[in-house]
Amino acid sequence: MRSNHEKEVFEKNKKINDAENRIRQKEQSINQKEGNLDKHLKENETIKENLNRQIELVNIKRTELEKHQEEHIRRLEKIAGLTAEEAKTQLVESLKHEAQSKALVIQQEIIEDAKQKANKEARKIIIQTIQRTAAEQAIENSITVFNLESDEIKGQIIGREGRNIRAIEAATGVDLIVDDTPEAIVLSSFDPLRREIARLSLQRLVADGRIHPARIEEVVEKTKSKLKNR
Repeated sequence: MRSNHEKEVFEKNKKINDAENRIRQKEQSINQKEGNLDKHLKENETIKENLNRQIELVNIKRTELEKHQEEHIRRLEKIAGLTAEEAKTQLVESLKHEAQSKALVIQQEIIEDAKQKANKEARKIIIQTIQRTAAEQAIENSITVFNLESDEIKGQIIGREGRNIRAIEAATGVDLIVDDTPEAIVLSSFDPLRREIARLSLQRLVADGRIHPARIEEVVEKTKSKLKNR
């Protein structure tokens, strides 16, 4: 019995150690990704500031061009006797200024589009980081510690040849880890509802003192019904 029990404890401890190693690795990965995120955000802020400065310059130049163009048109209106060559030169200059004005408008549109894409990419990185962090939090919250008044109760929970602990695991779907931790048993499951059912059932079984497979099934079913009716 002791050999089998130690073997079960060793295997379950190994599972917990493996899970803790995975959690640590994922925490390191999250920290690295958060660092990269900060770097991207700073780069995006720098790009945003540069774009805003360029937009301000474009607006200033566009205002100046519009002002010059209006003055030029007024001068042309006041001039009556232009030669063909002079009129051609004036027309070319007018078209040149108009083309420059349109080019500045297109440049501003390109800058605004780049700015929107940079903000969109930053939001995408933030959302992905939040989702990964939430997944890691779910893994970290997969263990509940059930405290005992004394280590003598561990033997009753394990039962003869481990029949009680197997009955609890089968009825609740939760792994029970009984090791050298004083006055404590670890309940392991990714389902928080199953862990809570196992915790309440153990609490009732320990308080009652009658721990055997039939009683375990009865208490677990009553606990499930009680939680559903809440």
